Amino acid sequence: MNHRPLDGKVALVTGAGGTMGRAVVRALVEDGCRVALVDIAEAAMAPLEIELGACVAAFACDISDADVVGAAHARVVAALGAVDILVNNAGILSNNKVEATSVAEWRRVLGANLDGALFWAQAVVPAMKARRWGRIINTGSLAAKTGGLTAGTAYSVSKGALSALTFSLARELAAHGVTANAIAPAYVRTPMVTEQLNDAQRAALLAQIPVGRFCEPEEFAHVVRFLASPLSGFITGEVIDLNGGLVMD
Repeated sequence: MNHRPLDGKVALVTGAGGTMGRAVVRALVEDGCRVALVDIAEAAMAPLEIELGACVAAFACDISDADVVGAAHARVVAALGAVDILVNNAGILSNNKVEATSVAEWRRVLGANLDGALFWAQAVVPAMKARRWGRIINTGSLAAKTGGLTAGTAYSVSKGALSALTFSLARELAAHGVTANAIAPAYVRTPMVTEQLNDAQRAALLAQIPVGRFCEPEEFAHVVRFLASPLSGFITGEVIDLNGGLVMD
């Protein structure tokens, strides 16, 4: 039997019912993980449960509520064991610029895109530190660097703050064998991102992307599996660009 690099590890993926989340879950299962699926929409996780069977378990959770996250974490540990790999992938998009951004929208976007990542990190970090091994992988965005080419103010700010949270976790946890990194994709081919663009926006963006296409969800998932792997332990505090050359630095 071939050894898989993450055999015996438990991963937790938020936003597991979305296009990118599903790709990440499949990649981690292929590498040997048992995966806790976390999503606010329970029905969105059902197809993965049918497809992957005993390799996964689903947990409905509003990640913007610290108490709900704490209760969900307890259920995950009881079902699968302590979490080794946390993928903070859940997020919502907002295209409203500053003058059109309401207080309610601001709170809703930061709650989903930033607060949830903090709450889940707080839940899983103690056991990671105790075992002296762990991976935290956050889904950022090119919007954090650019201010949002098409994304709005709340979304861009939430992803910039998520980068800062990644740096803070990386600095604090490195001595405990736990890495924290982020991936900053641009225009992954999903209903939330590229499919909500109009034809003119799509054509304008493709003209700016040197590789001439949008990112596939499986390409994003491949970066996650790389950062989760045992051989990525010397990489921490990084935000890896995944944008087809749209922004180079």
